[in-house]
Amino acid sequence: MHSFEHEATFQHAGTTVERYRLKNGLTLLFLPEPRAPVFSYQTWFRVGASDEQRGKGGLAHLFEHLMFKGTETTPEGEYDRRIESLGGRSNAATWLDWTFYHADLPAGHLEAIVALEADRLAGLAVTPAAFESEHKVVMNERRETVEDEPASIMSEVLWAMAFPTHPYGRPTIGFMADIEGLTLEDAARFRQRWYAPDNAVVVAAGDLSREALLETVARHYGALLPGQAERAHPAAEEPRKFPEFKELRLALAHERLAVGWPSPAVTDPDHAVLEVLNEVLFEGDSARLQRALVTEGELASGHASFVSGFRHPGLYEVSVELRPGRTAAEAEAVVLEEFARVALEGISEAELEKAKNRLETSFWRGQQTVQQRAWSLGHWEVTAGDFRHAFEVADRFAAVTREDVLRVAQARLRPELRVVVYGLPNGEVDEDEEGDEEEEGEEGEEGEEA
Repeated sequence: MHSFEHEATFQHAGTTVERYRLKNGLTLLFLPEPRAPVFSYQTWFRVGASDEQRGKGGLAHLFEHLMFKGTETTPEGEYDRRIESLGGRSNAATWLDWTFYHADLPAGHLEAIVALEADRLAGLAVTPAAFESEHKVVMNERRETVEDEPASIMSEVLWAMAFPTHPYGRPTIGFMADIEGLTLEDAARFRQRWYAPDNAVVVAAGDLSREALLETVARHYGALLPGQAERAHPAAEEPRKFPEFKELRLALAHERLAVGWPSPAVTDPDHAVLEVLNEVLFEGDSARLQRALVTEGELASGHASFVSGFRHPGLYEVSVELRPGRTAAEAEAVVLEEFARVALEGISEAELEKAKNRLETSFWRGQQTVQQRAWSLGHWEVTAGDFRHAFEVADRFAAVTREDVLRVAQARLRPELRVVVYGLPNGEVDEDEEGDEEEEGEEGEEGEEA
C-alpha cells in the first residue's frame, strides 16, 4: 500500500491532473493519458543557476552532467543503455530557475525508470576522474556555445548589465573563471543541499496505472530523507533612470545589436500582454519591425526577440543582425521609434487578434505530446509554485485588450529603462566566408542541456 497523500485533483477541458505528496516531501503530478502506449517520466528540482552562490556559477549545470555518471549500484553509462534498450530516450536541462530530467518510454516500463531515477537521487557516486571528465566537457561547451559565438557573448553581457546584483545576471552555463574553480567538494555540497525528495517534483504523464504509479514511486522514494532546502528571494533591481551602453569588438562580419528592457515575472498579468505586443512587433512577415528592419527598411538580415518567463522579473531581449554597411545604432533608432509609436498610438484591433491567435495556436501546438504536457506541468509547478497555471496560458492571451497593450508599452518600454550592447566587427571575419548565425535568446527554450 502506498503512503502518498492525495492533495488535489484538477480537471480542465477533459484533462485530469492529480497531485500527491509523500511524507518526505516528494511531490508527484500524475496526468493519465491512455490514448497512446507511451509515457513520460520527469523529475524537476527547484534549483537552477539563480540559486548558486556567487563565484560558483555553472554548478547547477555541471551537476546535471554528473547525474549521468553512475551510482553506487549502477555503473557509469548504464542509465542511458537501459533507457535505450527499452526503446526510450532521455535527457536533462538546466536554466535559471530549475533543473529537470526526463525519460520518454513505451508503456510497461514504469518499474525500470522509477528504479533508475530513485537510484541516482539516493546513490549518486561521482569519482574524481568522472568529475574531471565532465568538468572539461562543460568548459569546452562554454567555449563552443558562448566564447565562439558573438551573439551569445552579447546576450551574456546584456544580462549582466541588466542584473548587476540579481543572480539572473549570471549565465546558466557559468562564467569560465567560475567553472574553472569548481571542485568535487562543491558538487557534493550542492547535492546535499538541493537534491532531496522535498525539493523534487516528479511528473508522470501517459499510459500509466494510478495504483501502479503510486505504489512504485512510494516504494523506491519513500525511504529517502528530506533535505529542507530553502531558496533565497533576491531583491529586484532598482528601476533604471538612464540607459546603459556597451561596445564589444567581436568576430563579426557586420554589426549586431542587442537591447533589453525589464520584463515581468511569468506569473505577472503583464507577461501575457508583453508576449502579445512582442508578437505584433517582431513575429511574422507582417510584424511592424520585421517590415521596418528587414523587408522594407533593409537594414537587417535577421532579428530575434525573447520575453523571458521566469519566477522573478527578467529581461525582454531583442537582437538584430545588420546588413553590410548598416550600423547597430541605426537599428536601435528604428526599434526605439516603433516602440515610441506603439506607446503613443497603441495597436489596431486586427493586429491584436492576429497576435493572440498566433500565440494561442503556438501554445496548443506545444501541447501535443505527453512529454510536452508533462514539461508544462513541471515548469509551472517549479517556476510558479502551481501546475494549474499551465491551464491558464491560452486564456491569458485571449483576455489581452488593446488598452492592456498600450498601458504595458507606456510603462515597460520606456527608453531610459534599456540596456544596449553594440557588436562591432574586429576585422577577423572574412565577409565572404561568414555563415548564418543562430538567432536565440540567452539560452534555448529549455536552457542548457546535457
